[in-house]
Amino acid sequence: MSFARQGIGLLAVSLALTTATSFAQTTAEQAREKRLQWWREARFGMFIHWGLYAIPAGEWKGQLIPGIGEWIMNRAKIPVAEYEQLAKQFNPVKFNADQWVAVAKSAGAKYIVITSKHHDGFAMYGSRVSKYNIVDATPFRRDPIKELAAACQRGGVKLCFYYSQTQDWHEPDGDGNTWDWPDVSKKNFARYLEDKVKPQVRELLTNYGPIGLIWFDTPRVITAEQSQGLRDLVHSIQPDCIVSGRVGHGVGDYDSAGDNQISVGVVKRDWETPVTMNDTWGFKKDDSNWKSPAVLIKQLTRTVSRGGNYLLNVGPTAEGLIPQPSVERMAQIGAWLRVNSEAVNGAAPSPFPYELPWGLITTRTGKMYLHVFEWPKNELVIHGLKSKVGKAYLLANKNTVKFTQSSDKAVDLDVLRLQLPATPPDANDSIVALEIEGRAQVDTSLQQQPDGTVTLVAYLAEMHNAPGQGMRVDSRGVVERWLRKEDWLSWDFKVTGPGDFEVVLVTSEQKYGNGWEGGHRVTLDTAGQQIAGAVNNDGREENPSDNYWPYVRSKAGRVKVDKAGRYHLDLKPESIETQRKLGLTLVSVMLVPVAK
Repeated sequence: MSFARQGIGLLAVSLALTTATSFAQTTAEQAREKRLQWWREARFGMFIHWGLYAIPAGEWKGQLIPGIGEWIMNRAKIPVAEYEQLAKQFNPVKFNADQWVAVAKSAGAKYIVITSKHHDGFAMYGSRVSKYNIVDATPFRRDPIKELAAACQRGGVKLCFYYSQTQDWHEPDGDGNTWDWPDVSKKNFARYLEDKVKPQVRELLTNYGPIGLIWFDTPRVITAEQSQGLRDLVHSIQPDCIVSGRVGHGVGDYDSAGDNQISVGVVKRDWETPVTMNDTWGFKKDDSNWKSPAVLIKQLTRTVSRGGNYLLNVGPTAEGLIPQPSVERMAQIGAWLRVNSEAVNGAAPSPFPYELPWGLITTRTGKMYLHVFEWPKNELVIHGLKSKVGKAYLLANKNTVKFTQSSDKAVDLDVLRLQLPATPPDANDSIVALEIEGRAQVDTSLQQQPDGTVTLVAYLAEMHNAPGQGMRVDSRGVVERWLRKEDWLSWDFKVTGPGDFEVVLVTSEQKYGNGWEGGHRVTLDTAGQQIAGAVNNDGREENPSDNYWPYVRSKAGRVKVDKAGRYHLDLKPESIETQRKLGLTLVSVMLVPVAK
């Protein structure tokens, strides 16, 4: 064969392989889209963390153990031989699968995710792979998962499973137990994966009917190839079963935010956030720090407004009862959803890349839903909506809302004014529905809001740092790991009402308020002026997305903006304190009008 013909042959083979790869990718994406249809419509699910850890309920040998309830074996370094004895006590005779499903339905949750095996390695179903399970090792002798599967079918709720695929403190080859097996080099994770994980996942997908999704957790030591193999195993048994993002290495059908974290900004893929009602997942008798129904409803709608799903946890007792405070909160969420489900189930995210001062927005084609948390005294004003509104009304009672729309070409400003009643129809989240044509069209640029404030959120900044080095934006939209003064941020924004502004830097404490580093010196350049300021604690405030990460305000100085127009702001550090290695954790830069 000539070199020319050989080259043509190789080219043909290359084109064929490229075409085949492209076809396979298209087919895989179509399958993923099909799997996710019900999940996107659902938007809201109920998480259940239930296992042997409900017996000690946060206490071991007379001592309260800090941390989340289901981690007590790890936190107290309980030997396997001692922890196994809990199984002999586990007899949840008050468990009633239909009652659990009723709690989910009362809340409007469309799917249930229950722990089939958590990190302690104990299977909450009748497993033939390991005798360490609720049927063989406890006096209960029943398979609650089988009962729950039947109850979900009767109730029209999707059943889904949590399964810990890497951490298993009961197995010498599982990840995490270093008190019984301190020599990590002797662990054979691949053997554990093949001998326990995959066979148990197969059991879950073959013995309990159609399963909505498998919620894997804490990838840790798993390789990309192993994550893909686990995902492919799930899809080979039940092609319509979704695989969560925590299978690892980005191979899941959707992404998972961190525990109790609500992602912000433009999220490229479907995502979900798992959230606790108090401070624990598994039942813990000394944890009564319950979130209010108002906070939970706002978290739900905030998640949907950012294109995500909200998975809210309950932690049943060792007797098999969902705690009454959880039952009550689920019912209160459900009462709100029965009126407002149109703005949640199947709803799409806000067209604005940032939150608005009074609340947030969810959408459908032809509809916008204004979730008003801060009810105005007279009128609700929105800047930047370009879509023409045909009708406005309160979703709760369908009462018409009068409105006007205007456009000021001189300052490039579109304004919608809504004349709202004096009293909101709901104390937590009142919704104004707008009828528009097609999809919502808005001005997505950062701009001054009706109250005069300009908020430059960190996740919409242009980042000036070497790729892969220095600062980054975390899933909450906060710039973290800002430890180098060489890194800096900039924004473009629009001012329609000139004047004098106080420059405020909003930074974030660590989770639960555990740590904050200040004393950083910064320079801000904007509107032809330079401000030298410091990041100091001039007052704490509650994080509107999640109170686990409190905010700190720092007054950096003042700036004067003489006329309406588009402006640029640079934020550069002069020095960053790094003693605690927390650095500068920026949420936003705010220009707050100075009262005259």
